[in-house]
Amino acid sequence: MSWLYNLSFWDWLALGTVLLILEMFGAGGYLLWIGIAAAAVGLLSFVLPELPWTVQFLLFAVFAVLTAVYWWYRQRTAARPSDQPGLNMRGQELIGHSFVVQQAIVDRRGKIKVGDSVWIVTGPDTPVGGRVRVVSQEGTVLQVEPL
Repeated sequence: MSWLYNLSFWDWLALGTVLLILEMFGAGGYLLWIGIAAAAVGLLSFVLPELPWTVQFLLFAVFAVLTAVYWWYRQRTAARPSDQPGLNMRGQELIGHSFVVQQAIVDRRGKIKVGDSVWIVTGPDTPVGGRVRVVSQEGTVLQVEPL
């Protein structure tokens, strides 16, 4: 109990440091904000060295909740839809376009050339030089139909 009466800012800064180190091992952001709350109490107890331990723990609890709510709110507002939803989905922008078969589609597998790249496609058997239209994408494979 005497340890509580003699809490110093070093104790809070050490707790904050330990929590931040543990966060680096992959806690997903949970310990980050609690570590920041502990560091904030450490800074307050440095500025106000006569702060009772009960007030320090109460401040730690309040700061931990406030930082967690802040992070939750920030995550919710950051998750708004993009104005460019297909930005990193190159195959999605190919849907509806037609291309020439570069490697014959046999047993439902073949290849088409799109610009300077080659895509694996699935669809009905089509000879080299035949035209196909992209109808969907599944991973890195495009589904096509003959024209």
